[in-house]
Parts: sequence; C-alpha cells; structure tokens
Amino acid sequence: MKVIICGAGQVGWQIASHLAGERNKVTIVDSNPELVRRATDTLDVRGIAGFASYPDVLEKAGAKDADMIIAATQSDEINMVTCQVAHSVFGVPRKIARLRAQSYLDAIYSDLYRRDHLPIDVVISPEREVAEAALQRLAAPATFDTESFMKGRVQLLGLALDDDCPVLNTPLRQLNELFSTLRAIVVGVRRQGRLFAPEPEDQLFVGDQIYVFSHSEDMNRTLDIFGKTTHKQERIVIIGGGHVGLGVARALETRTEKLRVKVIEKNRAIAENAADHLQRTIVLNGDGLDMDILLEAGIDRADAILAVTDDDKTNLLVAVRAKAAGCQMAIALVNDPSLVSLMGPLNIDAYINPRATTVSSILRHIRHGRVRAIYSIG
Repeated sequence: MKVIICGAGQVGWQIASHLAGERNKVTIVDSNPELVRRATDTLDVRGIAGFASYPDVLEKAGAKDADMIIAATQSDEINMVTCQVAHSVFGVPRKIARLRAQSYLDAIYSDLYRRDHLPIDVVISPEREVAEAALQRLAAPATFDTESFMKGRVQLLGLALDDDCPVLNTPLRQLNELFSTLRAIVVGVRRQGRLFAPEPEDQLFVGDQIYVFSHSEDMNRTLDIFGKTTHKQERIVIIGGGHVGLGVARALETRTEKLRVKVIEKNRAIAENAADHLQRTIVLNGDGLDMDILLEAGIDRADAILAVTDDDKTNLLVAVRAKAAGCQMAIALVNDPSLVSLMGPLNIDAYINPRATTVSSILRHIRHGRVRAIYSIG
C-alpha cells in the first residue's frame, strides 16, 4: 500500500513508523525540513519538504498513484484543503483528516464531508478520541489502561499488580487450568520498563503491569482474579471545561445511572459555555489547583477526578491534590510522554495521551478491512 502522511510531528511520525514497519511505501510531507529529515533518518520512508496542500508538493510525494493520504498537520484548514486537492487533482481513493475545531465537527455540518462537497472519508477528532478514552477509564476504575474491541464485546485491560493479586508467582499456563471457563488471556507484561509478550511458563510478580484481553461479560471476574475490586463511579469531578471536559460531561449526562458530576473551569467564558451546554452538571468557575474550589466540588468524597486541562503539569498537580484530599481515583491527561514515568510515584491511577489515542484511531481506519481494530500499548 502506498501512503502519503502529511505532518511529521509526533502523530505523523508514529503512524509512519507503524506503516513503514509493515513494509508499506510511505512518504511523509511537512513544511519543516528538520522534521522531514528526522523522519527519513530514523524510518524507512521518503520525505518531501513543503506545504502538503500544494498540488506540486503532493505530486512530488507520489499522489498520482497513492492509495491513501493522511492529513495530520497542525492546521485544520491545511488538512481539509490537502484532502480536497488529493481527491480533485489526483483521485486518491482514501482520505483521512485530523480536525480539531469544534465547528468543523458539529453534527449539523456532517454533510460537508460528502464526496461531492469536501471529500474526506474519515474525520479524526483528537478531543473526541480523548473524551472516549476518558469514559473508558472511568468505566474500569481498577485499570490504568483500557480499550474496546469488536464493538465492545472484547476489552483490553491494563492492570498494575500488587500484593492483593492472588495469582502471583503462578505460571500463566496454570491459570488456564485453574480458571478453565474464563475467557481472558494475558497478552503483555511490562516489567522494569520492558514490555514483552509472555510465554506459558512465565510468572507474574508484584509491580508488573499486565495487559489482559477479556470477554466483556467476564471483565469483572477477570478483575477479581487479578485482585482488582470493582467500584461504582457515582461522584465525578472534571477539571477543565474545554472540548474534552465538556464532551465527557455530556456523555455522562446520557447515562441511565444516577451520577453527580461537577466541572471546574478557570476561564469564565469557557465555564459559561460549558454551563450552557450541560443540564444536570454543576459548573464551577475557578482554579482547579485551589483547594477551596476542590473542596466545594466535594473532592474529598469523589469517586474519581478527571484532570483534562491543556497543561500537563496542572493535570498532574490537581490529580495529586485530589488523591491527597481523599478522592478514590485520579485520571490525568498527559501530552508529554516523558511524564508518564511519574504516574506511579505520584499515585495517579491512569493517564490519557492524546497523541496515542489519535494514532490508534487513525491506524484502525487505515487497516479497515484487514485488521478489525488496533491499539498501541508500547
């Protein structure tokens, strides 16, 4: 398959890395020559320096016989024009665009992306992907990571093992004998920073982070076997009322179970916008780092806090303060991968990386028809 990736940032680079590793013919385009050079130096890809929306640049990239184009630059407008040029001038069969602005994503304008209008086959919204990931984390509070497959019938669960795990020091092959009816399998273990696929004779130890595939109907039983108790999330505090926080709050309002959700937003205009779009959620205008505001939101009695501001350090500090005040679970939005190693020492239960969720979503659509779903854990 011949693929053109527009944008050589973290998202574009990771997609190129995956596709080049599968022996696809990948060309990466970016207006920054340094980013293009980084990609060509480290990956088996072609590189073109230039604006992806320019027809001559796309022609140099091989758009005439490309099977797919992925527009993942920092500009929504460049991504949209790139897809239009790829369709109108070169007839590229499949076009995927990353769009961030909410106005481009509103359902009332969904007709915009028809082939006879603006021909984009798949629109990826990082904010929506992050909101969905946050909802999945809330649904499985005992996990540090989770992802759905096969339309929700199968769950990938990331579990951190502690002394409460009853199957420590037990060869994995024995788990099949002990729990013969359990539809679950350990597919990955991260130990001392190294991720590997376990063998049947491998054992699990305290401190291991494991990834388990489980049938959705057996999820609670799987959690119990690995020493994780399920706890209903009823009181939830969200820090950040932007697109991600608002998206999570709106989704929680549609749940049938009774939930008490509060949103804290520092910017008054954003807080007012969130309040206008929410019906049963209380919106507080204030700084999420202010302990008085956190206590007003009932953080000491909260089942979970979700810190999703656009600042990593704020998210981490809020999560730490919330846990210290008595909140049962803390989830933080973290853009910088180098901060992930702080999750354990800071006692933060789970994190969401927007780039990783975006990459996983794009890869799912790239492999449509050959691979049903994919999620990156490395």
